[in-house]
Amino acid sequence: MSLTATPALALARLVDHTLLKPEATEADVAAHVAEAIELGAYSVCVSPSFLPLAVPAGAELKVAVVCGFPSGKHTSSVKAAEAAQSIARGADEIDMVIDLGAAKAGRFDLVEADIAAVRAVIPAPHVLKVIIESAVLTDDEIVAACRAAMAARADFVKTSTGFHPAGGATLEAVALMAKTVDGELGVKASGGIRTLEAVEAMIAVGATRLGLSGTRAILAEAAGLAVEPEAPGSY
Repeated sequence: MSLTATPALALARLVDHTLLKPEATEADVAAHVAEAIELGAYSVCVSPSFLPLAVPAGAELKVAVVCGFPSGKHTSSVKAAEAAQSIARGADEIDMVIDLGAAKAGRFDLVEADIAAVRAVIPAPHVLKVIIESAVLTDDEIVAACRAAMAARADFVKTSTGFHPAGGATLEAVALMAKTVDGELGVKASGGIRTLEAVEAMIAVGATRLGLSGTRAILAEAAGLAVEPEAPGSY
């Protein structure tokens, strides 16, 4: 399928085309990279064990890799080591998970220190996104987590891993995150976003990046094309 509609191409440049299923194989990831290039996605987001990725020379495709995923219950030193290794093996961006227990306990000093430890090993221009698992947090905790990410000099705050039973991105969480960071950080909406309508709504309330696994179907809808919908239960 070739996407020729300008809105679809513009939308593609906001997408981290995501494949984080534990059962994913090297062949799956290779196909995923090829699809991301075909669709014009901004990046692929994969697990660190698949690095280095074989991205063709000249392809405008960034490589994002998760860190401390999906629980966030790794020590800061382990997260930092994982992030540093991923950067050394070709990652452009790191999507790290905070320690949700620390956030729920109100220890945002620990949350900030955790983020700062990862930031220290991935200096700019490498990008650090901070997954706060917004569905687990109260509004006050979402605000505090975003402020911790800002203080630790992250580049983005991100709603969700897509794996927590509490759920993924919501419009309310994305709007609150965008209001809190007020343009100083990007806002990545991810987890359970499966339709063009949902994508457009997330962008309208402040999302500046999107984590999608059903990218092809959403971009096809934006281009006015027909394609099979994404299977339920995907990222």
